[in-house]
Order: sequence, then C-alpha cells, then structure tokens
Amino acid sequence: MAAAAGNVEFIRARSDKREYRRLLLPNALECLLISDADTDKAAACMEVGVGSFSDPEGLEGLAHFLEHMLFYASEKYPGEQDYTKYISEHGGSSNAFTSSETTNFYFDVNADNFEEASKDHPYHKFSTGSWETLETKPKERGLDIRLELLKFYENYSANLMHLVVYGKESLDCIQSLVESLFSHVKNTDQISFKCPSQPLSAEHLQLLVKAIPIIEGNYLKISWPVTPNIQFYKEGPCRYLSHLIGHEGEGSIFHIIKELGWAMDLVAGAGSDSNEYSFFSVGMRLTDAGHDHMEDIIGLVFKYLHLLKEDGIHEWIFDELASINETEFHYQDKVHPISYVTATVSSMRLFPPEEWLVGESLPSKYAPNRINMILDELSPERVRILCESKKFEGSTNRAEPWYNTSYSIENVTPYMIKQWIQKAPTEKLYLPKPNIFVPKDLSLKEVPDKVTFPTILRKTPLSRLWYKPDMLFFTPKVYIIIDFHCPLSSHSPEAAVSTSLFVDLLVDYLNAYAYDAQIAGLFYSIYLTSTGFQVCVGGYNDKMRVLLHAIMKQIVNFVVKPNRFSALKETSVKDYQNFNFSQPYSQASYYLSLILEEKKWPLAEKLQALSKLESDSLAKFVPHLLSKTYLECYVQGNIEPGEAESIVQEIEDTIFNTPNSVFKPMSPSQYLVKRVIMLEKEIKCCYQIEGLNQKNENSSVVQYIQVHQDDALSNIKLELFSLISSQPAFNQLRTVEQLGYITYLSLRSDRGVWALEVVIQSTVKDPSYLDSRIDEFFKTFESKIHELSDKDFKRNVKSLIDSKLEKFKNLWEESGFYWGEIEAGTLKFDRVESEVALLRELKKEEFIEYFDEYIKVDAPQRRTVSVQVFSGNHSAEFKKAIAEADPPKTCRITDIFGFKRSRPLHRSLKGGPGLITMD
Repeated sequence: MAAAAGNVEFIRARSDKREYRRLLLPNALECLLISDADTDKAAACMEVGVGSFSDPEGLEGLAHFLEHMLFYASEKYPGEQDYTKYISEHGGSSNAFTSSETTNFYFDVNADNFEEASKDHPYHKFSTGSWETLETKPKERGLDIRLELLKFYENYSANLMHLVVYGKESLDCIQSLVESLFSHVKNTDQISFKCPSQPLSAEHLQLLVKAIPIIEGNYLKISWPVTPNIQFYKEGPCRYLSHLIGHEGEGSIFHIIKELGWAMDLVAGAGSDSNEYSFFSVGMRLTDAGHDHMEDIIGLVFKYLHLLKEDGIHEWIFDELASINETEFHYQDKVHPISYVTATVSSMRLFPPEEWLVGESLPSKYAPNRINMILDELSPERVRILCESKKFEGSTNRAEPWYNTSYSIENVTPYMIKQWIQKAPTEKLYLPKPNIFVPKDLSLKEVPDKVTFPTILRKTPLSRLWYKPDMLFFTPKVYIIIDFHCPLSSHSPEAAVSTSLFVDLLVDYLNAYAYDAQIAGLFYSIYLTSTGFQVCVGGYNDKMRVLLHAIMKQIVNFVVKPNRFSALKETSVKDYQNFNFSQPYSQASYYLSLILEEKKWPLAEKLQALSKLESDSLAKFVPHLLSKTYLECYVQGNIEPGEAESIVQEIEDTIFNTPNSVFKPMSPSQYLVKRVIMLEKEIKCCYQIEGLNQKNENSSVVQYIQVHQDDALSNIKLELFSLISSQPAFNQLRTVEQLGYITYLSLRSDRGVWALEVVIQSTVKDPSYLDSRIDEFFKTFESKIHELSDKDFKRNVKSLIDSKLEKFKNLWEESGFYWGEIEAGTLKFDRVESEVALLRELKKEEFIEYFDEYIKVDAPQRRTVSVQVFSGNHSAEFKKAIAEADPPKTCRITDIFGFKRSRPLHRSLKGGPGLITMD
C-alpha cells in the first residue's frame, strides 16, 4: 500500500511563506511535512499517543522512564551517546517530554545534516516515577522492570503516532525521506487511550484542600470540571470567560483584591489538551492578609460569576477578542523550527488537518449558549478549592504518599459559599470597556535607505538614541528600549532593594491601565539592571506611543502607596527567604557571582535592608535615585527615523523638562560601570560552604575557568572547545560515572569576561569529589584534543559556523542581539561576520595551542575557582574538607569580600556617554 499525500487547504497566516503537505503512511502513521527554503535548521517531532495515564497500576512513572531509556541507544546509534554526539556535532539539540496522554520526542540539526539524523483515569497517578515506584515496589511484587518496560514499549504503535518534519528541501524530497525512514514503524493497531470522562466524581467536589508547601507563600486555586474546551474550539467559550474572569483592569476581581492588598497575581482559564475532560481554574498568589481573607476572595469570585450571568453574554466582547486573535495569528513571529514542530504536532491529534496550523487560536463562531453552558458549570455545587500556606502547619491530618506533602480536606457547601458571597468586598465589579489599544493601522513604513547596523540618530547631554529600521521581516511591529542609567541605584544594599521595590511598584501601578495593551498585542516590561532600570516596549507600532507615554508619566508622577508598598515588600521578603530552598547548584552559582562581580551585595544584607525599609524612606529615596540620570535608547522596527527621534525628544521633555521634575542630567564622570575580578593564573581558588537547606540531599559544585575578555579570535576558540567538549563531559560525568542528574559544561560571560563552567549536582558524592572528577575529565580529554583528526576538527568548525550564520527568526531576536552589543559596550554589530571569517581561517594547531595555554588542568594561563555547596548528607565530608591543608597552587576563600579586594579588576567595555568608539 502506497503512502497517501493529502491535498489539504491549510488555514495559515498571511505572512507564512512555508509549504505544507499532509502524508498518511501505509502503517497509519500520520505526518505533516513542512518545506521552508529560508531555514538554516531542520527539525522533527514525533508524538506517540501513550503517556503517563497509560502507566500500569503499581508501576507509576513507567511511561516517563521509557522516554528516558529510548534516548540511550538504538540500532543505528548503538553506543549510549552516539545519537546525542551526532546531534551535538551538527549544531543541534534534542529532548523529550511525557504528558498525561502523549510522549513527545523532538530534535533539530543544521539543515544540511537532517537526513542522517532522522534515520534513527489515571488522573490521580504519580506520573514522574521514583526509585520506589520503578524499583523497590516492583521487586517486592516479583516484577522485572526491564521486562515490564519492553512490554509497555509494545504500546508504541504507528497508528498512535503523529510526525512533523521541517526542512529546507522540497516537499517531494521530504516526503521521500519520511517514507523511507518511517514506513517500517510497526503498526499493531493499538487502541488510543481514552479517559473515563471527567476524573472527578461528586465525592471529589465541594471540597477545600489545605496543603503545606515547602517554600514561603500563599496560593489559592478554585477549580471546576467543565465540558472539554476542545469540543467547542471554534466557539471558544472558555476563552471568552477566561478573558473576563482573568482580566486585570478596573472593575475586575484582581483589581479589587490587589487594591485591598490581598493578591499579587491572578490567572484564569481552562486546559484544552484532552477531548475527555477539562478543568476551569482561577489561581492567585495571596499576601498574608489575602490568606486571612481567603473566604472573602472566594466569595468575590462567585459574585463576579453571578454578575456575568446577570449581565448576559456580549457579542462586542467576543468580536473584539476575535479581532485581536486574528491579528495575532496573521502577524505572528516566526519561531525556531524545533519550537514550531513541537507546538504543531499536538494539534494533529486534536484538530482536522486543515486546522493543524491554527488549532484553537481563532474562535470565530459567536455562540452565547455555549458560553452560558460553561458558566453554569462554574457553580458552588461543582467547585474544588486548593489553598497552600505554611500557616496551616499543625492543623493538617493527612500526608500525600509520593512527596509526603501534609494536607487536610474540608467540605464546602453551597450555603457556605453563599455566606462568603455576602461578606465579600463591596467594591463595584463591572465588565471591561472597549480596548483602546486594538491596532487599526498595520501598514508598513517607507524607509528610504538600507541600514545594515544600528546607528546613532541623536545625542544630547540627556540621552543617546540608537536606531535601526526593519529591513528583514516587514512586520508592523517595533521594539523600544529606554535604559535609565542611575549611578545611585546600587551604591549600598539599602539603595539596591529600594530601587528594586521602586521598579516593582511602577509595574504594579501600571497594571490596570496597561493590561488592555498586553491583550491587544503590545508588551512592556520594567526591570532592574546593575546600573539602574530599563523600560522595554514592543509589539504593533500603531498604539505603541500611547503606552510608552503612559509609562513615562507614571515614572515622573511616582508616589508610594502604603498598601501596595506593604504587599510588594512582603512578596520581596518571601522571595529572598525562598532562596534558602533553591537548588544547591543555583546557590553555588550565586556564590560564584558574589565572588566575581564588583559591588554585588549579599542576599542576607539585602534582606536585612528590605526588612527595615519603610514607605516614607522609599518616598525620599526615589527623587535621590532619579536626580542623576542618563538615557540610552534603542528603537528598531516599523518606524521612520524622524518618529524615533520625536519619541525620544518627547521622553526627554516629559521627564527632564516638566515643572518640579526630580530628574537631572548625569555628568560623564558619574557614569557607573561594574567590573569582574581577575583571577590569578595557575592558582585554583576554592570556596566551600554548607547548603542553605540542609534537608535537601543534593550537594553541588560549579567549577569556573576564567579565560579572556571579549576578543573575536579568543571567543571562537573557546566556543569551539565548548562545542567539542560539552557532550563528552555530560557523557562521562553523568552517564558513565552517574554523578548527578544536573550535569553540564557551558560557556559563561560576565560583563564581557568569557569563561567555561562545569556544573554537577549530586546526592551520591560530595562536592570535593565532584570537583576532582571534573579535573580528571579535563586531564583525560587532553588527549582527545591532541588527537583530534582534521576531519573532526573541520566538522566541528563547520557546525559552529552554521550556528553563527543561523538567521534571526523575528524582529525581537534581531533587536535583542544588537541591544546586547550596545548594553555590553562592545558595539560589535558585525560580530557574526568577523567571527565566521576568523573561523574559516582557524588552524587546528592554533586551537590546540589555545587549549594548552588556557584550559587544560596545568595550563600556564588557567584561572579557576571552584564553588562547593555541601548538603546535610555530606556534612562529614564538609568538616573534613575545611580542616584539610590547602594543596599547592590552591587558594581557599574564607572571606569573599576580602578576597575580592585583593584582586585586580578586568577593564570595563562600556565607554559611557560621549565615549563611544566604533571599531
């Protein structure tokens, strides 16, 4: 039986130039073929209709275990790391994940190497699996887990599979490849797993579950089982309701509880990955005060649901959402092929072929009866409530079996909810008004001259404007970055936390107004930097200026609202406290940054400063912060140069030239730069400390090898070494020696100082031992570098060149690259071209000399620090390690700040205002 190529008229975005074809193989494996002549990456994703819901009873996690085992070896790649080695050497990546009903395997490689790479209710169940479920308990029952795994693998039948293949070849070529490689996949006509409708019966509803989390914080989730959303994807009833229930503008649930100081965020919506069941949920992070008013908040949610019923369904709201969704679909950014295939393959299981590319993103049928049907299901009789808080300690009476989470269950009757509604906040709830940010003008601007790289359009004592028009994507979008350089932002722990809270409050104040902008396809962020803060806005250029003006006015007119100050301070304090529960490798990375970076304040000092900070102190600090300011601006996209200049002029007028403005220009001498310490060559520094959470059984090590400051020739040599060594390091340290699940070798850059870092987190070995194994890996790998064949060297160089020449996928990627050069002060806008030219001329002998000089264990220019975090499991090893005498050429760090003061600093690459040098 020949494969059948379906003639499908796919619904696709107007801007999508790719070609598509549906293919059904004789073994019933359904395929989507995608041809993109412009791609420099090829990708594929296989979804198998077998997931954790198919785990046999008593073998929880078997589907997840099989996913991992299938990565180890195959007939084509019999060695445990042969497949991943091939993928890595050809500029690719691979991964997999197991969900409730499916398992997905996906990879990408450089487009020229695609063919070779391609040849190779249960809802209550514990889907991850553990040693207990996959080793201890099966053995107790006399089960051989390997045989059970092979038996489970029989579920992998072609009729349960969907495949997406993305390449630069023609559809006919891709089809020929797919037919040759996948037609042999066995079809055993397995029956697709079907959930027994909704997993929650009446006994699971009208309940309040109180649970104790590991970390600080309060969380509330209100859920209802509803008719599966996927059954009415063209009508989109859950999308309509989630838009209103999850709205954050004035009159919304969230706006009221936020203003009362009860909540930090709110998310509402329904899952849509199953035809058999679905839940509509409203989740929110609560403050301590919000936890105390949990019943009032639940009552307010039901009060809003009653409003929706009383007010009726509004066609104009549906039409507005449909218009926004249609614009978003037709002007969607192109994404990396690996992301595209993984997103698209899930649609093949749920939607007819013509709608695989659009899925549920374009509801077009106004059906008030469907919306009312879901609304009726959000009733007190069907509710299930989960609340997590450490405040429940001492009052729970149950323990969940897999993670030993303490919890209790209480009944919640409709009468109780009626009482909660009556005592809910009395502030007025109402529906949102028409969205003023919905774009109308989507035309493209005329740009007369081709501008290859960003150029300085305008420079004053107050600001500098970099500009680049969109010459690649021709989309009606623009990205604008305004970097506020404030030298007083972090001169002390108190200043650092005050600036951080100021930024958090700005975002908080803007939320109600700017929420509509986000719905309409604009985004904004205000975030902390090491030298001040940045405002970034992006999306459709039509209403961008309106949003940007509102942000600037909010900055200028900033006042401290005591209730919001208290809520955000409480959240920040908990975030600092929760660092104690972070993974040990994250703690090691933090200590490394503390060692390397000039004027980086310890979290403990910042927490202490934050705990003492009062609202009036912040109100006094902000004018001081803004009294010295310089603006570095970048504008890229569908915008003419005159308008870009006009925007920056308007910003200057708004913040510097308004009456009583606290903003004052910063003189060049006040330009703040932060630098990185220079480690001593031929000396290995070591910092050892106990983990902040001794109950975590993991220890960790980060070995950092500082190599050079930003330099094109040195960069490519270090990148090449990372490319060649990362997969062997993973194989040796994780797969062969089984030191820890989290294991990797990667590049690192701190303020333009390039380095290698090797990270291992382990329960089985202490950090000192892990560090010694990293050293041993480098010693062993030395011979591999010296024996590197010309063929392997050239293949890896080509792979690195291919990855550097990979095209920007969208305007945001391109602007991010250029802004990165501006922000770092390197200004190497032709970095790719210059480094590729050097790679083409690089000799193997030069590369080996570089390794011998800077990287190998006894290299004369090697500069290393090892940060070791010991868990309670390794407390004896910690005591032994700190008592031992230091080996030769070793420096033990006992005082981080004393150590930093003793070391010279790398130069800053940032010239500051008026000091730009363009190579």
